[in-house]
Amino acid sequence: MTIRTARPDRVEHFRPHMHCLKKLEALVVEMQDPKTGVKGSEQKLNVTTIPHVITGKDIVAWITNKMKTTAEEANVVGTMLVAYGYIYPLQNHKKLVMCNDSSLYRFQTPYFWPSQKWVADDSDYAIYLAKRNIRKKGLLEPYEQVHYNHLHKWLNHKWDFIVMQATEQYRAGRERKKPDRVVFDCQERAYWILNRPPVSVYIVCFPVLPQNIFYQQAIMRSKVKSSVSLGALVKYVTTYKTHDPFLAPCLPSNPWQTDSDAYWTLNMRSVDLPTKMRVERWSFSLFELLTDLRGRDDFKIFLKKEFSGENLAFWEAAEELKWGTASSMKSKAETIFKTFLAPNAPRWINIDGRTMGLTVKGLEHPHRYVLDAAQTHVLLLMKKDTFFRYLKSPVYKDIQKKALNPDPAQLEQNAQNRSPGIHPIILWKQEEEEKAKAAAASAPVDVKAMMSKIDRK
Repeated sequence: MTIRTARPDRVEHFRPHMHCLKKLEALVVEMQDPKTGVKGSEQKLNVTTIPHVITGKDIVAWITNKMKTTAEEANVVGTMLVAYGYIYPLQNHKKLVMCNDSSLYRFQTPYFWPSQKWVADDSDYAIYLAKRNIRKKGLLEPYEQVHYNHLHKWLNHKWDFIVMQATEQYRAGRERKKPDRVVFDCQERAYWILNRPPVSVYIVCFPVLPQNIFYQQAIMRSKVKSSVSLGALVKYVTTYKTHDPFLAPCLPSNPWQTDSDAYWTLNMRSVDLPTKMRVERWSFSLFELLTDLRGRDDFKIFLKKEFSGENLAFWEAAEELKWGTASSMKSKAETIFKTFLAPNAPRWINIDGRTMGLTVKGLEHPHRYVLDAAQTHVLLLMKKDTFFRYLKSPVYKDIQKKALNPDPAQLEQNAQNRSPGIHPIILWKQEEEEKAKAAAASAPVDVKAMMSKIDRK
């Protein structure tokens, strides 16, 4: 690969994942520690001895011991390390997953880490393919041949430069020792498999999976007229306009601008009577109702009177399983199965047979998202039926009548009664004077100096 000395400005592109990448890199550095890390050894790959080779089961065992988690969770973390390019396989280089067996892996050099923010440029990829074409004497893999032909047409204006660079890199590689040459070839191939994957490559990268699902749903979503989209946008803005702190004032006052904290007190979870704006927001959607813990408590009261509280209880149990600790996952899954899904369960939920079968089968090997299908089904049931009955029920109408309505006149009064702030420089001077007084009081008394002052007087 061509060594670049100027880094492109790609900070905005990598910023969302940078925190995650830093954590993974700290874990990889710890895994390479000679004393406490994963133990590597020399292994033969074909006829070449490769140094510092580690096996998949050793990596999984180290992660399990380090994070105090299960082997399944450790395997997921290992797969994430492979999918992000921190560890690469030596044998099946197209399968970017962590296998909990004797499969051989090596740590990727930090030059190829994602946090380096190198752009996987087409010119670099063309040089890499040209170099492989020279080394393999024209016998590239089918997907590489397709990329090679495409880049040859696309970069035809500088193909002579690309071939010259590839030839020079090939000659420089021939001067290295064979193990070093094989290691570098594996590192470079792992980098390009990750950044220019063929169609058949199997990549599992869990943090990016929700984004892929979102994009697939967006592509499959039916197209609508612009007038319909604008109408929906206008409806949303009209609905939330009075609840936007930038467009409407906070009643009774904004606690960040005044000395009154009544706004926080009125909107606490444990408050007996919520405000009218808070109760009004519950009617916008089921998501708003369940997000507000005070609204969820009121919804529970209604469901209890309707004898249908098992749906909300199951939804809360699924959320607790999803966001809970890994150590308690198995016990929580068993409790959920016995309470909601088992035949003759005390709080059995009514879901279709296909979803029930998939959920029960998934609970044999529980993970955080094993209840997603059943949870979505229950949420849709509450959204289509129970939520609208709640809005028409006496429970909601009663809390609507009793809800507090802060006086708007108090907003102006609180703004007028705001005490003026002290300038930071004045505060700093006061602190410095206090420090000087404290230092003078704690300093030892010089008796001779005191006697000389008395004599002068």
